[in-house]
Amino acid sequence: MLFFGVVHGWRRNLHHLALSGVVAAAACKGEISDSEAGGPNPGGIVTPGGQQTSTFVASSSLARRLSQAEIDNSLRDILGDTTRPAQQFLLEDEFAPYDNDYTLQQASRALIDSVEALAEDVATRTLADPARRARVVPCTTTGAGDAACFRQVISSMGRRLLRRPLTDAEIDRYAKLQAFAVEPGVGAGFDTAVELLLRSLLQDPEFLYRVESGTPLGQTGVYRLDDYAIAARLSYLLWGTTPDDALLDRAAQGGLSSAAERRQVAEAMLQDPRAREQVHRFHAQWLGYRAIPHDASLVAEFNQETTKLLDRVVFEEKRNYLDVFLSSETHLTSRLATHYGLPAPPGGAGWVQYGASGRAGILSHGSVLAAFSKFSDTSPTQRGIFVRARLLCEKISPPPANVDVDQPPGDADQVCKFDRYAEHRAIPSCAVCHDKMDSIGFGLENYDVAGRFREHDDGLPQCSIAGEGSVAGLGAFEGPAELARMIVDSKQLEACVVRQLYSFAVGRELETDEQEAVGALLEWFRSKDFAFDQLLLAYVESPAFVLRKEPRE
Repeated sequence: MLFFGVVHGWRRNLHHLALSGVVAAAACKGEISDSEAGGPNPGGIVTPGGQQTSTFVASSSLARRLSQAEIDNSLRDILGDTTRPAQQFLLEDEFAPYDNDYTLQQASRALIDSVEALAEDVATRTLADPARRARVVPCTTTGAGDAACFRQVISSMGRRLLRRPLTDAEIDRYAKLQAFAVEPGVGAGFDTAVELLLRSLLQDPEFLYRVESGTPLGQTGVYRLDDYAIAARLSYLLWGTTPDDALLDRAAQGGLSSAAERRQVAEAMLQDPRAREQVHRFHAQWLGYRAIPHDASLVAEFNQETTKLLDRVVFEEKRNYLDVFLSSETHLTSRLATHYGLPAPPGGAGWVQYGASGRAGILSHGSVLAAFSKFSDTSPTQRGIFVRARLLCEKISPPPANVDVDQPPGDADQVCKFDRYAEHRAIPSCAVCHDKMDSIGFGLENYDVAGRFREHDDGLPQCSIAGEGSVAGLGAFEGPAELARMIVDSKQLEACVVRQLYSFAVGRELETDEQEAVGALLEWFRSKDFAFDQLLLAYVESPAFVLRKEPRE
C-alpha cells in the first residue's frame, strides 16, 4: 500500500537519524569575514570599550529532537491543538536541568511507536474539528480528487511543520497519498488524504528534529546556516515553539542574514506573550521549581508570585536582572501573605515589602524554596547543591557508589536534623563535599519546604534552628536576603546566568572552546546594566547564532 510504504520509509529514516549519533557535542573556533557573516557587520559582540570581536565559536549541531513542550507548543500554534499530545504519548524528557539536552536523548522502538500513535491521534482529531480543519485546508474542495487544493494543503502544512518550503519533488511525493485515499475501502474522501498527509508529516524527522545543514565557510569545518534554520533557532529560543508564517516569510526573503536584521526581528518577538512563557520556562527549569510537591492551588500562587517578578524585571520595567534576586518586595495574594507571615496586599493582591523579614528576591519564593526538598522536608544538602551548581555554576561530584542517598543521614536516634547531619561533618571523606553544601542549606533552614518561616524543626520545638550558614570562599549569612546579596556581590551569579542561558540555547553542557563566547556575552551583559533582554539580543546578533560545526565522529 502506498501510504504505509511512505510512512514506513520515514519511520526507517527517523530511526536511522535518531540512532546515528549526529548530535555529539563539540565546538570550533576561527575567524569570520564580513561577507561570510552576511553583511558589513559580522555580528560580533561589541565589548564595553567599543571593539567588536571577530573571534567566534561555532557550536556543534546537526539534529536536535524537539522536547515534549516544543512539540506541544508547535502543534498548538500550527494546528490549534491545546491538548498537549506529546505529554500524553511520549516519555518524559530528562531534565539536566533543561529538557532540551540532546546529548541525553535516546532513540528506541518505543519512541518510534509512540510518535506514530501521536501522529494518528492528532491527525484524526484535527480533521474531526471544523475550526481546526479550516486551519489545515485553506481552499474549498471540489471533491475527493481535487488535486490542486490538496497540493495547496501539502505546500502550506509542509512549510509550517517542516519549517521550510517543500520542493516540487517533495510535493509530488506527498500528492500520491491522495490516490491512495480515494481507493475503495480506504475512505474515499478528501479529508482522508489530508489526514494521511498530517500523519506522515508528524512522523517526518524534519518535524521531530531540528536538522541543520548549512553552507561551508572555506575549509574550516564550520557551516553558515540558511535563513530557515536561523528562523527555527530564533523561534525555539525566544518562543519555545515553531516559526510562524511571518518569520518564515522573513526567512524566504533572506531577511535574517545580518546581525541588525536578526536583532530587529528578535526585538519584535520579545513583545509576543510567548516570549514571557519561554523566559518563565527557562527559570523554572534552571531554578528547579517546574514541579514542586504541593497542592495545585498553592503551586499556582507560588508560580504567579515568581512570574510577576520575572515579568516586572525582564519585560515591564526592564530592570537590572540582579533585582530578580535582590528585590525588596514581592507580589502576593492575601492567602500567600498569610502563608509567609507578611502584610496583606491592598485589594487582595499586589506588591508587598519584605521589610525586616530576612527575605529578598526569588530565593525567598515558595516556588524556589520548595524545589530542593527530600525526605518530606527541607534538605540542607540539596539546597546547598542548588546554590553551588545552579547559581554559582560549580561542578558537584556525585556521591560515592556505596552511599545510599535515598536514606536520611545520621543516627535514627538523633531527633534534631542538625544533629543527624553531624555524620556528614564527622566522616572526613564526607565532609570534603558536605562542608561546602550543608553549611549553605542550614543558612536557609528557617524556611520550610513551603517557604514559611519557622524557628524549630517541624513538630519538634526542642530542635531550635539557628539559621546560620556560610558559603565557602564568600562568607557567612542568615536567610535568603543575605545569601542573595552575598552571591550577587561575588559576581559569580551574573557569570552563571550567562552560562546557564547559553547552555539552554545550545541544548547541552558547554564545551571548553565556548568559554570565550560566554565571556564576551558576560561583558556585554555587564555593560548593559544586566538587562536580560539585551543579553538575549546580544546572543542572537553574535556569529555563534548563525554557525554550526559538524559533530565529532
